[in-house]
Amino acid sequence: MTEPHITGTRSIGIIGLGIMGRRLLGVIRQHPDFRPGLLWDPAEAARAEARALAPEAGIAEAADAVIAEADVVYLACPPEPRKDYALQAAAAGKPLLLEKPLGIDVATSRDLTERLAASGGPAAVNFTQAASPALAEVSRALAAGELGEPLGIDILVTYAAWPRAWQAGADWLRFRAEGGFTREVISHFLFLSARLLGPLEPVWARPSFPAPDLAETHLLARLETPDGLPVSVFGSVGGRQPDRQEVTVKGSRRSYRIADFYHLQVSDGGAFMEARSPEGDAREEALNAQLSQLALCAAGQPHALATVAEAFAVQTWIEALLDGRS
Repeated sequence: MTEPHITGTRSIGIIGLGIMGRRLLGVIRQHPDFRPGLLWDPAEAARAEARALAPEAGIAEAADAVIAEADVVYLACPPEPRKDYALQAAAAGKPLLLEKPLGIDVATSRDLTERLAASGGPAAVNFTQAASPALAEVSRALAAGELGEPLGIDILVTYAAWPRAWQAGADWLRFRAEGGFTREVISHFLFLSARLLGPLEPVWARPSFPAPDLAETHLLARLETPDGLPVSVFGSVGGRQPDRQEVTVKGSRRSYRIADFYHLQVSDGGAFMEARSPEGDAREEALNAQLSQLALCAAGQPHALATVAEAFAVQTWIEALLDGRS
């Protein structure tokens, strides 16, 4: 299907210039539908890095100025202030792209979800696999029956340390209140699982926390689809080994594995083999696809991005896992 052509160049204003904000900023500069707008972060070091990356973008004196000036607002800030900024942008009629999770607790996020729906404005959440070629191919193969009988999904993430070295500037990620690999990483894979197999229901979960205020170091969990298919989760932190991030969609004839978010592999019982070659850098390919879908979203067109309602559902599952559903 040919996508509608989006005319004009929209500015994306970014609130939050940590790794996610800067990562998308670099891709925005190369995308035909967008250009960098005003940027803001409370940390001078983050502002300086963003200024070096996109010298043509302006640095705002406050988040309010970003919302006022931008054609599209991207909220890459930590979860706690996200709701207030999102509601300001919605009230100003600005299309929104939000990082996940939507907030720091389910009640707050439910209220935000309902109020954004009532505003009627375009809004999406940055689950980066939503528009990725890897997910599109697995969806196609599943619909075509190429996997045979679907048998479930395995999610495996292991890290030598959390936060990872490139996340060191986001200190909040190591605390239980807002951070942890379950919220930051496994949420992406539960979103993917639900896109493929339908809504999930947490059945049981065993998280481990090294201290009351610190994020989890281990998680074992099982969720199920409406048809009773299992989504099994294993996560751990520690040890001297390479990091692993894998989602395996299992079928009776063929299974697909997505490694490190974007690399698609396939097996019919033997070793996993590459199923597709990305066009250049796999992450940039997926982020460019995400931005193309954001252009459709901002124009009020159908798009593949995660909806706010989908993100809220994922958050309820994640928080159930962290609460230790039994």
